[in-house]
Amino acid sequence: MSHNLAAIYTIWKREMLRWWRDKPRIIGSMTFPIIFLFVFGSGLSGSMGNLAGGASMQPPPGVEVDFKQFIFPGIVGMNLFFAAIFSGISVVFDREFGILKEVLVAPINRSAIAFGKTLGGATVATLQGTLVFIFAPVAGIEISLPLFLALWPMMFLTAFALTAMGVTIASRMRSTEGFQVINQFITFPMIFLSGAFFPLTNLPSWMEFIVKINPASYAVDLLRRVVLSFQDLPDFIMDNLSRFGLGMEFFGQPLTVWGDVLIVLTFGLIMVGIGMYLFSLRD
Repeated sequence: MSHNLAAIYTIWKREMLRWWRDKPRIIGSMTFPIIFLFVFGSGLSGSMGNLAGGASMQPPPGVEVDFKQFIFPGIVGMNLFFAAIFSGISVVFDREFGILKEVLVAPINRSAIAFGKTLGGATVATLQGTLVFIFAPVAGIEISLPLFLALWPMMFLTAFALTAMGVTIASRMRSTEGFQVINQFITFPMIFLSGAFFPLTNLPSWMEFIVKINPASYAVDLLRRVVLSFQDLPDFIMDNLSRFGLGMEFFGQPLTVWGDVLIVLTFGLIMVGIGMYLFSLRD
């Protein structure tokens, strides 16, 4: 047991050191947030207007949810998503250069390797997601210590679930090229069909179904609910986010933060279980 815990810590520490020493990776992770916030967010905020006013329920006069406020949690989720999934590429690199083979023959449980990789990738993704808050004032988002204390556990949960998916995919890949192709094939549809960048109103039935079964939808909804709850919005808005098209419903039932947590946690546990099983198989 102690050997497995030591292995998990060592693998986690290695992932952290690799990220910290790779400054271009840290700087490059801010590219997409800048593009989406300054180009996409600022460019469309004027035409989108008050997002809460375009849904089935109308807000009281003077109560508005700006498009940049709406999109900012989605951008945080996108950064978490890309960083978490990309963490799986370290598994492929280690396999290509023979490092993974040396680790696999060590007298430790292979599940500890998968868990350590997932834990390290989730920590890295959480840190990269936190960096996005540098641009929070541009989006009109008020930041505070209570906000971060409430948000960090949710960010880590989201990152852990998505990193587990990335590690699971990478566990069977043999080349970085193959992983990147599969990564793009999966991640871009998941993030763009998660409600991160558009309100969930008046969707075609086929798209609405995909959004509902997409685990990223509930991860983004979780982050959005937490962030907006610290923005001095009236309770009337926060209690009816789904009716304004600003929040998720689970097949007709309005969700709460804890409902999102349960769904994301369940998805994460399933991915961790599959990843550990695949790592336990002999190559």
